[in-house]
This record gives sequence, structure tokens and C-alpha cells, in this order.
Amino acid sequence: MRETGFGASPFLRECGFSRGCGTIAGVTLTIHIDDSAPPYEQVRAQISEQARSGVLPVGYRLPTVRGLAESLGLAANTVAKAYRALEGDGVIETRGRNGTYIAAAGSAAERELASAAQAYVERARRLGLDEDAALVAVRDALRAAYGG
Repeated sequence: MRETGFGASPFLRECGFSRGCGTIAGVTLTIHIDDSAPPYEQVRAQISEQARSGVLPVGYRLPTVRGLAESLGLAANTVAKAYRALEGDGVIETRGRNGTYIAAAGSAAERELASAAQAYVERARRLGLDEDAALVAVRDALRAAYGG
């Protein structure tokens, strides 16, 4: 086991039958070479799941792209691709040179929902629907989707 440092978080590397694996302050990422999912997707899925479950708390600072790539035995572009996908999903946020952090849960989802609602309202107005008709359509769609 080899220990290297990432800011205040120790990063331990332990590898067995996988291509790369590591523990970041108690959070483990493992890349399996025999998995059908590409390595960037494995990184994306594991960080996403750990953020969703609370293992990685909101505001947790992730390692640099280069540092995580080195520790997992991956190319920096592979980790960068995973980080871009996570940022697009709203799981992480990059604060320039200040680092990459786990985003507030729901903030991206709330922004996306507000954007979709705005687009719906604009479309309803273009179709000539009044507010009541637009709300009825939304309620019907919600009942259909949520079984209520």
C-alpha cells in the first residue's frame, strides 16, 4: 500500500485484480479492466452513487484530475471526461483553480426543473392556452407519472 497526499485528504492506493483502485478519505473507487463499462463511466458512476448516498458529502473537495488519474492508473483525459459528465449531471461543480467539489444535492435538478417549467409556460402561451388550462395539463401529467 502506497500513500500519497491530496490537500488535507490522504489518498491510499491498494490494487488487486483491478486496473486501479484507491481510497480517498474512506471513499473507495475501483476500476475493473474486465468490466464492459469504460473506465470513465466507472469513475462517473461510482462518484455519482457515493454523492447521492451521502458517502461523499456536499462540499467535499475531490482530488485533481491528474492526481486521481495517477492514483487509479488511468489517463488524465479519462478522469477529465468523467468529471465533465458529473458536472453536466450537476453532481459536482468546478470552482476554477479552487478545485472540484460535490455540488449541493438537488441544486442542479432544481435549476433544470425551473428551466423546463419556463419552457413549458412559454410553449403554452404560444399555443394560446390560459393559465388554468396549462395547470390542468401539468396536473394530469403529474397524476399519470406519479400514479396519483
